Amino acid sequence: MKNSNQGLKSSGGIFDTASLKTRLEAVERELSSEATWSSPQRTQELLKDKSSIEGSLQPLINIDKKIDDIHILFELSDMGEDEGEFLQELEKSIRSLKADIDSLELQSMLSGDHDKDNAILTIHPGAGGTESQDWAQMLMRMYLRWAEQKGLKTETVELLPGEEAGIKSATITVTGPYAYGYLKGEAGVHRLVRISPFDANKRRHTSFAAVLVYPEITEDDEAEAEVKEDDIRIDTFRASGAGGQHVNKTSSAVRITHIPSGIVVSCQNERSQHKNKATALKILRAKLFAIKKKEQDKKMDELIGEKKDIAWGSQIRSYTLQPYQLIKDHRTGIEIGDVNSVLDGALDRFIMGYLLMKKEKAANLT
Repeated sequence: MKNSNQGLKSSGGIFDTASLKTRLEAVERELSSEATWSSPQRTQELLKDKSSIEGSLQPLINIDKKIDDIHILFELSDMGEDEGEFLQELEKSIRSLKADIDSLELQSMLSGDHDKDNAILTIHPGAGGTESQDWAQMLMRMYLRWAEQKGLKTETVELLPGEEAGIKSATITVTGPYAYGYLKGEAGVHRLVRISPFDANKRRHTSFAAVLVYPEITEDDEAEAEVKEDDIRIDTFRASGAGGQHVNKTSSAVRITHIPSGIVVSCQNERSQHKNKATALKILRAKLFAIKKKEQDKKMDELIGEKKDIAWGSQIRSYTLQPYQLIKDHRTGIEIGDVNSVLDGALDRFIMGYLLMKKEKAANLT
């Protein structure tokens, strides 16, 4: 066990703890220099580097500690500890270690320009009225549950409820390390097959909903997504749905229309009109940035997912609840029969499968 511990710590690549510690020490030394603090721009760059290195280093430190703990368990077993209790604790520790290593392996595949950034996720139902709107709300819940399980912060900045059930649209910000990298493969059309709860004759229905994923742009990208005051129209309105007396009685919600592109962005989650405007502008900039990237290098499908018709033949994943239960990703071929766990946020197998597929395709091109 000692050998495997040392091998993991010195293996390089995603487990190169020593190299990361060396880089962190160098950044901290430069940050402590008076010359550095006299340059606000350089200070900001170093602080950003420090945060990034610490974010990469902490999971490795946790893995090293868990390996040491497993080694201690083996030493205790030689001292005649209860075998059943030892095996139970050892199994629990190994499962936890495996989960951490799997998560780290997943992050190692997220090396795109915006993979470390926060994400903006939008959901729109396809044709079909209440049935599709209900499906859109089910997807929204799935992604909120997934983010919660990953320790990512979410905020629903725009939500338009359906007349009877479900939602007509939703926009969610997902904040945390690698949020966009995780979610970018979820962009596309999602298809549901089930016995409709809204059909008195209990017939089987097929519904569609589209998911788009944008990276939240950083300060470095803002120059490419400049929003001119003359190019936008700002409207205020009363927020719909639950939210208390203040939300319903004041025009705190904001809708921004970008006239040249026709993009419309709304935000109504804050009590302050000013904060809603700031959030809406942030989302607008992210969408304009994605459009500009498409114009520059024709890689829009990698940024937000290829936007196809929300209908037959364009789905990336099918969720079949009747007559049998199966969720299949049509890009990777991955199939999962436990539909309830997936709809409750267990998406990592699909996310990992997509990233592996992209990695293999990139390797074949080189």
